Order: sequence, then C-alpha cells, then structure tokens
Amino acid sequence: MNEHTSPTNWKEYRRFRAWELAQQDWKQCDIAVALGVTEGAVSQWLKRARAEGVEALRHHPPPGATPKLTPEQRAHLPTLLACGAEAFGFRGEVWTGPRVAVLIERTFGVRYHPVHIGRLLRAIGWSPQQPTERATQRNEAAIQTWLTERWPALKKKPKGKGAPSFG
Repeated sequence: MNEHTSPTNWKEYRRFRAWELAQQDWKQCDIAVALGVTEGAVSQWLKRARAEGVEALRHHPPPGATPKLTPEQRAHLPTLLACGAEAFGFRGEVWTGPRVAVLIERTFGVRYHPVHIGRLLRAIGWSPQQPTERATQRNEAAIQTWLTERWPALKKKPKGKGAPSFG
C-alpha cells in the first residue's frame, strides 16, 4: 500500500488489501478466506475498483438528509431574527422555537417541527429563548419581605440532639 492509499479504518484497509491481493493474481475465493469476508464482497470491491478507480474503495460517510433551507435562506435567517419577534406579529420580543418555526414557514414556505428549531438556531449562532411569565400585579417588595421574614418562621427546623428519632 502506498502513501496516497493509506486506509482510515479497518474496513477500508480490508478493501485495499483485497485489491492488492487481486493485483498479485490471488483468486477471489482465496482473498475472501484470507480476509474473512464473503466472495461476493470481494467481487463487489474489485468491480468498484476497476470501474471507478482504487480511490472508490475509500470510506464514504452517509450524507444525511438534505437541508430544507437553502444556504442563502439560512444566511438570511439571522437578519430576520434581528428585526425582533414583534415585527412579525408576535407579542413580546422573545424568539421561542415555535415562533421561529412559524417565521420560517411564513417567510420561506418550509415547515420545521419546533423541536428541531434549537439545532438550526445553534448552527447559525442563536439559541431559542424561554419566556418568563410574570404576573402584571407582581409586588417585588412584598415578595422580598415574605422571603426574609415570613418564610424562615414557617420553614421546618431539624430537631435537637435530645429529640427522639424514628428510622
């Protein structure tokens, strides 16, 4: 094996080794036994190497699903998000996953499940936000007084050392 065909994993090594053995006039059945594979696998590897070249024996990871948004649409998304949620008819300036999904569908005609929006936003450098729902009648001073004065009096305290123990 020369330097431009050095394998990246053991399966790839096996395919390259099969090719080398075939070049040394080994029979396919002998190659299969030597490498611990079926004759059909050896036949497919050699056929691919003859048709497409030895580099066709390299490992090719699966490409995955085709993105729904084009690169141009994906690049334009941060600009839309920067306009703010209220510019698109939402109440409040928070961009949640479902809101971004609606924005993408309205703007680009592409439907995303709100659960997958987080991955899309992280890929463009954004993150989905969680709105904090607070009552408009909320009295911060009364809440702080309750936490510092009333709560300590209500909170259960551990019993002293002389108290009976169960358990």
